[in-house]
Amino acid sequence: MKHRRKISLSSVLLTMIFLLGYSPKARPEDTPKDLKAIKNALSNVQEFIGSWKGSGETKEGKSIDWKEGMSWGWKFKGNSAWMNVEFKDGKYLLQGDLKYIPSKKKYQLIVLDKEKKEMIFEGEFKKRRLTLTRIDSNTKDKQIITMSTNNEGARLIYDYAVQSKGKGLEQTLYRISYNKEGVSLASNKKNECIVTGGLGTIAVSFGGKTYYVCCSGCRDAFNENPKKYIDEYLKKK
Repeated sequence: MKHRRKISLSSVLLTMIFLLGYSPKARPEDTPKDLKAIKNALSNVQEFIGSWKGSGETKEGKSIDWKEGMSWGWKFKGNSAWMNVEFKDGKYLLQGDLKYIPSKKKYQLIVLDKEKKEMIFEGEFKKRRLTLTRIDSNTKDKQIITMSTNNEGARLIYDYAVQSKGKGLEQTLYRISYNKEGVSLASNKKNECIVTGGLGTIAVSFGGKTYYVCCSGCRDAFNENPKKYIDEYLKKK
């Protein structure tokens, strides 16, 4: 009985600590300087922004195995900025956030798979290609996601490969080839997003003038503080 009482008391104490707001040491908030570095880094993959229709195939298959959609947009909160992605009818993934960690000089992709399991990939952008990796805690396999655009941002290629136990050759397990919806917009970059500098596809207005943003996240940020983004935009001119 004494042993059981101790366990019960410990449980109560842990519960009280939790209710009082104890939490592990959190990552420090981004600073304005961080925000500039984050936006500069994520501008490398600005062409991801928008809605896409894709066709997927495994390496074993010789024809299209499935179809799915994908949508990218910007998100802003305080001095933080990141990109959000959602998959429509995705065969493997549901949604995720792409961030840039200035202290590591690394991109980080946090995604949920179809079973809602969280996976964290990290990597770099080199030669117009974003390469992200993680080590599976169970199999010890190295999992690799590679994304790149071509045709002036009209197409996006997504590859998923595995390196068994982190050794030897990588084996590409599947590829998804996406076409951006409204492809004519992707090839005509006359409108610039006033928030991020990407391709502006959504019209917004302030002071009787029309400006453009690339996604709903940028639209919300602009509407919250239009003068801030207009002033920053004009300084670049």
